[in-house]
Amino acid sequence: MEQAHAEPNYMAIFWWLFALTIIEVGIVYAHLPHAYTVVALVLLALLKAFLVAWNFMHLRFEKGALIAVVGLPLLLLVDLFLGLMPDIAHRLF
Repeated sequence: MEQAHAEPNYMAIFWWLFALTIIEVGIVYAHLPHAYTVVALVLLALLKAFLVAWNFMHLRFEKGALIAVVGLPLLLLVDLFLGLMPDIAHRLF
């Protein structure tokens, strides 16, 4: 049985994405250390991807699928990163 879903406020989403893009450009021109710039841009890109998926792909109504599709790969990514940290630290130092 289908449920009626409220339409998202597309202009509000546009302005949020626009503001995040302006922040990204500002970060690039701020001449921060390379590592900080990369981390900030990746986090902002993830936030923008979340906004698009949450509103335009209607994932807010798919809680179980969202956890399976997004949460599990992120959990595996963190596990892989933590598992490789001893080797990365050994190589750097």
